[in-house]
Amino acid sequence: MKLLLDTTYLLPAIGISVEKVPSDALIKLMKRGNEIFVSDVSIFELSAKGAKRVAAGALPGERVAKGIRAIAHDETVTIVPIHESRLLLTAFKLRGMLDDFVDCLVLSSAMNLCDALVTEDDDIQSLKGDERFKELLAMTNPRFQIRTMAQALRP
Repeated sequence: MKLLLDTTYLLPAIGISVEKVPSDALIKLMKRGNEIFVSDVSIFELSAKGAKRVAAGALPGERVAKGIRAIAHDETVTIVPIHESRLLLTAFKLRGMLDDFVDCLVLSSAMNLCDALVTEDDDIQSLKGDERFKELLAMTNPRFQIRTMAQALRP
């Protein structure tokens, strides 16, 4: 299964722990034969969140840079560029449903290229019941799913 991971699951790679996110979740997903995708906007988000911690003296800059390099150069992770027209056009449609355009870009990337988005984001999760989202999904990728990490890790 092709899974696009939300930024939350990448934070441990730069030294930011996240409650309720198992540290080995990514490894478990890979061991099950899933293909892992990451939006390049998530790489930007990692940089921004890392910079905030570095400026506060909570993380060394090299730790953040090393984690981002590890993700960017991992041959088992596909980085999805956000500049493709199809992804942007879907993101523009999602903007009427989500307030955060970064979330729109991440979700659009997943909808257009993957089988599922793995996210804990409540706003994205709430789209499952939105009729406008269901209509967009029917035109884009009818089999697409939004999952939490717990759902993605279920056998």
